[in-house]
Amino acid sequence: MRRAIYPATFDPITNGHIDIAARAAKLFDELIVGVYDRPMKSLLFSIEERLAMSREALAHLGNVEVKSYSGLTVNFAKEQGAGYIVRGLRALSDFEWELQLSLANHQLEPDIDTVCLMASQEYSFLSSSILREIALNGGSIKDMAPAGVVEALLQKAKNDQDGSNRIKIVSVRD
Repeated sequence: MRRAIYPATFDPITNGHIDIAARAAKLFDELIVGVYDRPMKSLLFSIEERLAMSREALAHLGNVEVKSYSGLTVNFAKEQGAGYIVRGLRALSDFEWELQLSLANHQLEPDIDTVCLMASQEYSFLSSSILREIALNGGSIKDMAPAGVVEALLQKAKNDQDGSNRIKIVSVRD
């Protein structure tokens, strides 16, 4: 059985993430979407919120399970019995970062391979950071994320009327 993980912070999940997950689900018998719970960057949503949004957005994929994890991604993959780590590539800058991650992961766990899927053209610009930035500044994100995510972002923006809790883009590598 071919099992893979698709790890990210999913803060929040976007249509680009969903596209990569759906395509990966066709390649593997089982896909575990790993929601990283302690990244070294600011987050807008709690782990519980990110898990709920990801589960709702991916519910239509029968061979996909959503789980949280902490620590090294290769350790999570090993714990899940996964032989593959799925990553999405949007631009050349993503390739450089993903190459570094892949080589580091291979050094730590040579039996786990990284599989990179190219972003579909309509999502090649999209990241969670960009989605948050657009939403928190009043732009339309209805074609960039599932309805539940759009609603959650609108609620966060509404609760942040004075800008006191406003987050800044810390990375485009979501």
